[in-house]
Amino acid sequence: MSENGDVSSRKPASRLRWDVFLNFRGEDTRDTFTDQLYKALYRKDVRVFRDNDGLKQGDSLTPTLLNAIEDSAASIAIISPSYASSRWCLEELATICEFKRLVLPVFYRVDPSDVRRQKGPFEEDFQTLERRFGVEKVLRWRNAMAEVGGISGWVFRTGCDEPQLIEQLVKRVLVNTPVVVAPT
Repeated sequence: MSENGDVSSRKPASRLRWDVFLNFRGEDTRDTFTDQLYKALYRKDVRVFRDNDGLKQGDSLTPTLLNAIEDSAASIAIISPSYASSRWCLEELATICEFKRLVLPVFYRVDPSDVRRQKGPFEEDFQTLERRFGVEKVLRWRNAMAEVGGISGWVFRTGCDEPQLIEQLVKRVLVNTPVVVAPT
């Protein structure tokens, strides 16, 4: 963040603080897939930002989260069935897309085409959001979902080999976010 508090100012070309920002719906995946992914990345010395405290109703997207998104080389968006019921998930996703950095989507028990078109489990949530926040505000979130839904990612379905999927994702992160370990 700049001295005047503007988080939109770009950081100098120095090393980013985080290798990966995790974007996920806590109630769907925090204690399962996201936790396992976080641990696997951490074991490989990947610097991972995970909001473990969550945001409460009425809170604004905190400067900490905005800074973490801006200060991350890549993001992993874990899109799950109730993902679009959270305006915070969608706001983070839209911000991630605006920074034009690498986004690795995980379609967790959802169809990528439903993400792209906001159909299936997302349709009712988006209608609710439009009534609450207006079509114009929600359009930004819809565009982010459409963009990420159009990226080739990892599809996790019931019966899928979760450890293997996590291993593939960790390998992809390591290829795209070189980890520099401080000398001991």
